[in-house]
Amino acid sequence: MTSPTDWRECRVDLPAAHNWLVLDLRGDDPETWALALAEQHLGDETDERLRTAFAEDLLWYWGAAVRQGALCAAVLAPRDDAIVASCTVRELRVPPESLSLAAFRAEAERAEGPYFGGVRGVSEVELPLGPALRIHRQEPTAPEADRGVIVEGVAHYILPTRHATALECRLLWTSLGLGEELTKVADQLADSVRLA
Repeated sequence: MTSPTDWRECRVDLPAAHNWLVLDLRGDDPETWALALAEQHLGDETDERLRTAFAEDLLWYWGAAVRQGALCAAVLAPRDDAIVASCTVRELRVPPESLSLAAFRAEAERAEGPYFGGVRGVSEVELPLGPALRIHRQEPTAPEADRGVIVEGVAHYILPTRHATALECRLLWTSLGLGEELTKVADQLADSVRLA
């Protein structure tokens, strides 16, 4: 199995009509990077506390992407506003015998949670990189609590036809009113994934 460090480049075409901020996963000074990007995104006239808070959000998403071993990652933040969605592409550590859409579907069917009933939102799609299992789901961040944040997302589990590996291209968001639009964006992102 190829390790993520063996890829020279993972490319995702971010839709031009949105305001995407690409996360610098290879930088050695994430705090300085986040502060500079926050100032660029919000403008230097913005209150310093707001810029610092936005930089902290960027660092949280950056840290999550690094911990997942993401090949590439970006966040969607409307101009001069907060982050509304995050996108990551990562290589999955899957045994060769489990590199099939049927195996991915079986795993999804075993997954627990209130939003997996009957494996709704699961379909097989063909992407330029290869066949994929597409899963659209919602789940609470604190399932045991009476209230809390619901995370919605679309993940594509891709089996590249030219590589013996699996990739996950995932877009997550918490603004459920944007679900219809962001579902389309998730499909565009997955359709654009390329490996070099």
